[in-house]
Amino acid sequence: MALEAAVKVGVVGVGALGRHHSRLYNLSENAQLVGIYDVSPEAAKNVGDEFGLKVFSDISELAAECDALSVAVPATKHCEITLPLLEKGKHVLVEKPLATTPEEGRIMVEAAAARGLVLGVGHVERFNPAMDFLEKHAHNTRFIEAHRLAQYPPPRPGQHRRGTEVSVVLDLMIHDIDLVLNMVDAEVERFDAVGIPVLSQTEDIVSVRIKFRNGSVANMTASRVSQDPQRRFRIFQEKCYISMDYGNHSGMVLKKNRVGLARKDISLNEKNALAEELENFLQAVRETKNSGVLSQTKVPGVDGLRALQLATDIQNEIRRYNGQYGFKFF
Repeated sequence: MALEAAVKVGVVGVGALGRHHSRLYNLSENAQLVGIYDVSPEAAKNVGDEFGLKVFSDISELAAECDALSVAVPATKHCEITLPLLEKGKHVLVEKPLATTPEEGRIMVEAAAARGLVLGVGHVERFNPAMDFLEKHAHNTRFIEAHRLAQYPPPRPGQHRRGTEVSVVLDLMIHDIDLVLNMVDAEVERFDAVGIPVLSQTEDIVSVRIKFRNGSVANMTASRVSQDPQRRFRIFQEKCYISMDYGNHSGMVLKKNRVGLARKDISLNEKNALAEELENFLQAVRETKNSGVLSQTKVPGVDGLRALQLATDIQNEIRRYNGQYGFKFF
């Protein structure tokens, strides 16, 4: 692709995820990576030197040279960083969660819609090859079981451990909340949730059961203090059971037939889900610029807001429950 046809893009925040945004944009023929910014000059310099990128000392200066930007800063800063960029007329891909409160998320979504701007949310699991399969088999889903377990994040000098500025609901479980809402075409009727802090000041282990108005049910468990990482998604349908391990991109399908159950093992092709997400964002920006009509990403701001609202409701219920029974952890 000719350089002038590529989307001029920048990256704000070059930590664990932002570094990969920078690397992948730099490799993409659909992007012209203008430069990067980070609140830590040392971190920005390290990534700039690693990939040969221009480092900006001011977000506004970076934004002025870009059509679009990735925002990969701590969740508590998402609205603070993203909203001014939208107000400058820039398309934005913000990492999940969209924000830390539905109120902030709603402001961001409305700001993008009012200006006809692309606002994508980094729910990268939507681009996982396992989900490609599951989305094609979402019909007649009756029960979903999701487990997302991770080890406690390592310490970072002078900063909180990555993701622990928010509850594990917003840090990890929100991935599965988004996936479940995408697969079950019904409103939430009710849910029960429990969770406790272990090593951080917010919930580190959470379990929730959601009942939908069409009769579907979803059980989700998320932990960031587990010894053995796990990312599994199971779906029970009327005549079929699908089990996916989207950590190793494999799974199986059990289907009912006239003589019993037939098993089919699935080996999914590897692909870089984050690269797919960034390319999807670049395509939406390019189409919007060329046509003058807003083209949405696979995970638009409204989807991010829907997941954030349910995640917040779950988090609030956990804290109400713990308070009702006098559970105190710190």
